[in-house]
Amino acid sequence: MTRFDAATADARQELFADAIRAHTERNSAFLTIEATTDDTDEGAGESSEPTPWIQYADGTLNLDCTDDELDRLKSLLDGFPSFTIDDLATPEDVDGTNVRVTARTDDERIAEFADRVFRQVYDRSKGYRAWVAAI
Repeated sequence: MTRFDAATADARQELFADAIRAHTERNSAFLTIEATTDDTDEGAGESSEPTPWIQYADGTLNLDCTDDELDRLKSLLDGFPSFTIDDLATPEDVDGTNVRVTARTDDERIAEFADRVFRQVYDRSKGYRAWVAAI
């Protein structure tokens, strides 16, 4: 891989699919994608809000959600029948839920789903910037 960030839907999805392929070819432990806001977004800059992330390995996406984000994720899954929630973990000492979503589909569909998670679940703008943080 030669690039590690993108800020348009098509470029992000291409980046995600390329990163999934690189992860598979390298047989790495996992792939991590993070999403920030684009510099042109209102309110961009320093934020106390944590940066959302998705990890991917062996056909499973792993992400943390607040209760509202989990509701939005469940709604999003209605449009992606090849994706199912495999596990929900809510530790007592942490706010939120860790979610494991199994994907039974190709890299491009996983990439589309990941982009939609950032947009619809984590409420990122159309021009959000995604980074492949680890492969």
